[in-house]
Amino acid sequence: MARRDRARAVDRTSPLPLWAQVQGDLRKRLGKGAFAEHFPTELELVEQYAVSRHTVREALRRLRDSGVLDSARGRGTWLAPRPIEQPLGSLYSLFREVEARGMRQRSDVLALRAESNPEAARHLELAADARLVYLERVRWADDEPLAHDRIWLPAHLAAPVLDADFTSSGLYDQLADRCGVRLTGGRERISALVPDKATRSLLTVPRAVACLLIERTGCLNRRPVEWRLATVRGDRFAVHADWGPHGSTLRGAGQ
Repeated sequence: MARRDRARAVDRTSPLPLWAQVQGDLRKRLGKGAFAEHFPTELELVEQYAVSRHTVREALRRLRDSGVLDSARGRGTWLAPRPIEQPLGSLYSLFREVEARGMRQRSDVLALRAESNPEAARHLELAADARLVYLERVRWADDEPLAHDRIWLPAHLAAPVLDADFTSSGLYDQLADRCGVRLTGGRERISALVPDKATRSLLTVPRAVACLLIERTGCLNRRPVEWRLATVRGDRFAVHADWGPHGSTLRGAGQ
């Protein structure tokens, strides 16, 4: 009886490829909460679906490419972590959000220097040759890269953070502690981005997974003091909004 149940998962008379049938059934099982503690090995799936190992590997490859599963040599396959969600309309710190979910947060600092940048100065409503603090880093959540940050700040406000260690600290904490600056608001523009080869390599973005480009202008008493371009993995980050009657936005926790 058990073998008939296993074989029933695929229909060999269907025009749908066997790997697609296995993939679809695994998605259904995942949607019902299966595999929370353990995802089957390839050999276990071969037995469950009565198909070849090649068929199972193709189904798993497609699930990895779509961000549903993760795998590593010697470690097997596991469910990809749920994305970090942020409410629209709130000023948030990715550093805080990652740690609040019980994950280790760290950054690889690629650049921290004073420079001039006419485009950034324009967004900060400064002269084109104004001195700015530039911070570039790759943000990690546990053992996976999450985002690539590029940030510009007015040097006359933020110069003290040039001595900060951003490998394990957040920008907003450093601005508050070293500069006495606490942002009071701002705005963000979020758009979809097809990552180029360099970005895909930097963030180890799976094939068929897009990124989000977040352009943030942080303000102090309505004056722009931060311009940030953050490229975030689309399978690790999401935004949400609560809404009420007549399309009015409801303020959520943390806003």
